[in-house]
Amino acid sequence: MIIRSLAGLLLLVSIAGCSREATEEVTSDTVVPVTTEAAAVGTIRATLMVTGTVTAAPGADLLVIAPEPARIAEIPHAEGDRVRRGDVLVRFEIPSYTADVATKRGEVTRAQARLQNARAAQTRAHDLFDRGIAARKEVEDADRELADAQAGVAESEATLGAAQTSAARAIVRATFDGVVAKRAHNPGDSVEAAASDPVLRVVDPKRVEITASIPVADVQRIAMGATAQLASPSGGATASLKVVSRPAAVDANTATAPIRLAFAAPTALPIGAPVQLTIDAEEHRDVVLVPAAAVTHEGEEAAVFVVNGEKAERRVVMLGITDDAHAEIRSGIKAGDAVIVTGQAGLPDGAAITLTKPEPEK
Repeated sequence: MIIRSLAGLLLLVSIAGCSREATEEVTSDTVVPVTTEAAAVGTIRATLMVTGTVTAAPGADLLVIAPEPARIAEIPHAEGDRVRRGDVLVRFEIPSYTADVATKRGEVTRAQARLQNARAAQTRAHDLFDRGIAARKEVEDADRELADAQAGVAESEATLGAAQTSAARAIVRATFDGVVAKRAHNPGDSVEAAASDPVLRVVDPKRVEITASIPVADVQRIAMGATAQLASPSGGATASLKVVSRPAAVDANTATAPIRLAFAAPTALPIGAPVQLTIDAEEHRDVVLVPAAAVTHEGEEAAVFVVNGEKAERRVVMLGITDDAHAEIRSGIKAGDAVIVTGQAGLPDGAAITLTKPEPEK
């Protein structure tokens, strides 16, 4: 009985082994349907996606700061009010300015009185000299006094003008048509003569631009006049811009550098709004291009599948510029090669393929 059992067991093991070997020998040559497109020579431009902020253009932003510590006497406009060029924005009370003007005006009055006396003395001295009563020295002294008095009037009038100019700083007027964007104080408030204690801010909403932060390493890739596109926050049409300034020097310790972009047409975006934009960078002409969808990635390696007879051939490629539609191929593919655009996901090298027509876009 034991011998028969062992013989039966060996027979079962032998049958099972034969069954496994038969299964392993079964292979499946699945043909994968793919679509292709020929690699072509063309032009591609690099772009930079950056963040920016809507800011007032140069000359379109006025920050009112007291010329020296003062008390606010008048602020005629509230936030949101429109102002015209020349309108009074803030009137300060600065006693030192008033006192200085009064002092200089008194000096002018005294200088003019001295001049009047010097003229009378000169006339009298010349008359006495002509009659032989006065000496020539008296005439020369009178002439000298008149000249000094005239110089004194000119000097005192100049100092009065300077004092009046300083006093005029107590009244701040709008330098352009705009809107009061911020009002930080009210009449009666005491303010410091510092940028940290502003009184009023006026901007021209019709003159705005964008200040964008660019990685320092990419600054050299952007040229003056380069075009840019700003996506609308509502998802609508984009706005066109162009680069109007780029830094001539950057701080090596910073990661980004600012550039300014001007709108090609008026915009309703408010000052201070954050935005996303795409800036055109370098352009490569007469290079081999393939659809961006044709490129596959495995780690840091990029590859493209091409049609080789009835099989797919995987080729490692070196990429250049890429955009949403195309990728520049620096090596690995030549113009005219039929590259696989769809169906290559997970495709092994040498897999059997069949060409199909791409489905029409809906």
